Amino acid sequence: MSEHRRKPPQPQGGGRAAARRGQTGSSSGRRAAPRSATGSPSDSYDSGGEERPFGSRAEARRAAQRSSTSGGRRRAADGAGHGGHGGGRRGGPGGPNGPGRGRGREPDPYKKRIIDYPRAGKYGWARWVPSWKLVTGTFIGFCGSLMAVAGIAYAMVGVPDVAAAAKAQNNVYYWANNKPMVSTGGETNRQNIKYEQIPKAMRYAVMSAENKKFETDKGIDPVGIGRALFNMAKGGETQGGSTITQQYVKNAMLNDQSQTVSRKFKELLVSIKVGRTEPKEEVMAGYLNTAYYGRTSYGLQAAARSYFGKDATDLKANECAFLAAVLKGATYYDPAGQTAIDPGATREANTKRATDRTNWILDEMVKDGHLSASERAGYKDLPKLQNPRSSSELGGQIGYLVDLAKGYVINNTDITEEQLRQGGYEIHTTFDKKKVADLEKAVKKVRAENLDEKRRPKTDKHVQFGGASVDPKNGAIVAIYGGESATKHFTNNADETGAAVGSTFKPFVLAAAMQDGKRDPDLGESQAQDERTKVSPDSFYSGKNKLKIKTYDGSIWKNDKGKEWLQTNDDDESYGAPPNYRIDLREAMRVSANSAFVQLGMDVGLDKVKQAAENAGLRESSLTGTTFPSFSIGISDPSAIRMAGSYATFATSGKQNDPFSVKEVEYEGGSVYKHKSETKEAFTAPVADNVTDVLKTVVEDGTGTSAQLDGREVAGKTGTTDGNKSAWFVGYTPQLSTAVSMYRMDDDETKKSRPFLEMYGTGGQETIHGASFPAEVWHDYMEQALKGEPSEDFPEAEPIGEVVNDLPTPSVTPSPTESEEEQPEPSTEPSETETTPSPSASETCGPFGTFECEDTGGTETGGTETGGTDGGVTSSPTESEDPGNTRGNGNGGIFG
Repeated sequence: MSEHRRKPPQPQGGGRAAARRGQTGSSSGRRAAPRSATGSPSDSYDSGGEERPFGSRAEARRAAQRSSTSGGRRRAADGAGHGGHGGGRRGGPGGPNGPGRGRGREPDPYKKRIIDYPRAGKYGWARWVPSWKLVTGTFIGFCGSLMAVAGIAYAMVGVPDVAAAAKAQNNVYYWANNKPMVSTGGETNRQNIKYEQIPKAMRYAVMSAENKKFETDKGIDPVGIGRALFNMAKGGETQGGSTITQQYVKNAMLNDQSQTVSRKFKELLVSIKVGRTEPKEEVMAGYLNTAYYGRTSYGLQAAARSYFGKDATDLKANECAFLAAVLKGATYYDPAGQTAIDPGATREANTKRATDRTNWILDEMVKDGHLSASERAGYKDLPKLQNPRSSSELGGQIGYLVDLAKGYVINNTDITEEQLRQGGYEIHTTFDKKKVADLEKAVKKVRAENLDEKRRPKTDKHVQFGGASVDPKNGAIVAIYGGESATKHFTNNADETGAAVGSTFKPFVLAAAMQDGKRDPDLGESQAQDERTKVSPDSFYSGKNKLKIKTYDGSIWKNDKGKEWLQTNDDDESYGAPPNYRIDLREAMRVSANSAFVQLGMDVGLDKVKQAAENAGLRESSLTGTTFPSFSIGISDPSAIRMAGSYATFATSGKQNDPFSVKEVEYEGGSVYKHKSETKEAFTAPVADNVTDVLKTVVEDGTGTSAQLDGREVAGKTGTTDGNKSAWFVGYTPQLSTAVSMYRMDDDETKKSRPFLEMYGTGGQETIHGASFPAEVWHDYMEQALKGEPSEDFPEAEPIGEVVNDLPTPSVTPSPTESEEEQPEPSTEPSETETTPSPSASETCGPFGTFECEDTGGTETGGTETGGTDGGVTSSPTESEDPGNTRGNGNGGIFG
């Protein structure tokens, strides 16, 4: 047998048992010393030259482990003890009572621990891999802890009290001088009703729309909860409860509207408790009595009164379906529109959303067996709604002011609509109480003196005024006129109307010509964009009526059908001396010659005109037909607020401030928002001051003479649109900029289509133009608004740009067709009326009808109607004709 496989000799004196007990003396411990008294490793083995039983310490440890797992915790003594007592943790040096200087015993790795982690007996990475027992135990412990916490929390939460739910506070609105204006926003429009008073159709409508299994579920939707938790975990937007029970609990917990996991967890527990303890009838009644339906209406009874003027018990199935649709969000489903909160929530858009969802709910009710197909067939359109009504304290201009401030807060701060609805905020506005009263008084005076609905119902009914006044220094809106009363006329005429601004747009064309310059017709398109000639107000253009409009390079502009265009002036009037009818831009602005500014816009580039308007403060969403030559003469429909703000940019020598209506918002005594004006340079001072200098001419000796103020410099511009459907005056002093609009529109806001009406004969006048009633309102208001304030002069305008077209150019040379026409006598004075050509839709060649058109071979021109002095534009396009936006009820909102 090989030496390496020889069996080691057995120790004498009783074998392994004797070795454990030791041969001399009694050991003070249970185990013998692992080494001999000498402490030498070799002393543990026979000195006869035989090899150790293990090749290394590692092998020894592994052998010990194998021995342990086989059932024993026995330890063999390596070598015979020599009476070593050890006297402690170390073996003695050889005597029975040695001092114990040998190597210490290794810690026992086999002693049991409560938590075996890191794992004993494992080495390397294996020590840190938990065992299945540890994982299972930890999971069970975690789940048990959660259940304990949930159980305690479940026991602590209470069931909502319907009578105490949704108790909102008032918001307090303040005038600019910090005196209270009105307290509103609380639950004044609220009344709970019993379950028996709720129509079955209403209960079934909300079940079909939101929770089909309401009558059998346990109050929660595990799938919806999982989806909400997943969204929160990934940092997305949280979702509310999807069952009626969860929605009711959410409404009842309005004192805490935070979107946090803890809040959602609490809401979940309350929903479970409500689902287990409350009858379904109580839950349904609680939900419908605490829900918000818009129009400051909490609860079904208040909603029925607000939308239909009846009690909830009298609601029909289609009315119930409509109210169920509104529950999805009144901002976007109230057909009256909510542009004060979101510009996208227009009347048209909301009506479509409400109609689609109402019809869907009715169809679902049929599928669910809650409504017969025959009854469903009788509901095709939305039920007839009454106009929105506010509380009496929001009558007059107050309701418009509150809506404006509320919309500004929601769109410009971190405060949500829901938070604002719960109240407790102090909102400090920019509105000057005296100036608001002055503007309203000026409108009422013009109405009383000129309009008589009984005597002239066909011409004097449905007349609307809108107005806004802005402080040029910072953009603060100091006054508005929104309509007769917020409780009678819902649309805020200062913020959104859809009325085109006409020739009040021309100053932006002039500003673009001086700021960016006209393109050189001799250069290629790309090079012409860079090499421009800045235009002086003394530059010449043609004031000829029926002028052929050309692109900057001299080619005749044609529409997509290849038709050429002839631009008309008011009353078919030509301005300037024949045959070319040259007129400088200052004079063209004074008499409001359309042809000159349409051609100027083409030479500068309509993209530059658009940019100038936006720089001044108009919103891109309100700019219409930006690729058509008629864009330069005001087919767009900005709000009165934005027009006043954009003209204020000229008053401040080119410094632009966005209009704002709220200075500060406080909550529980602390400020949560403060407005900071961000002034931008829209135009250089020479450009803005030259625009002002030209607009001063309009007031001093042009179409705007009726706006002159005693002892004050005034700059402004009149504007009238084709068909005599709207008229404007926008003007300013160094201290105040004000815009006034006038138009006719059926004030029945429940109608799907409300087109603008002509104003021929209104107020007993042949036509209405910007120089008439709008300028009169502007004058009367400004006289009072500036009373007591010192007069200020505008900065002197320094010369700017080059005088272009000082000699006749091809762009003003009459075409053969034009020379054959009978030309009117030249005129340099503004006429007394203001309207412009108004071809019918079938006669209009272009999408806006602003130009007359002729065949490319062209000897015929389209007929026109006569019109007035303010330039104006042509017929307002229909929806299908309008490439920019839908006309008629105002896009925009929030200072559109």
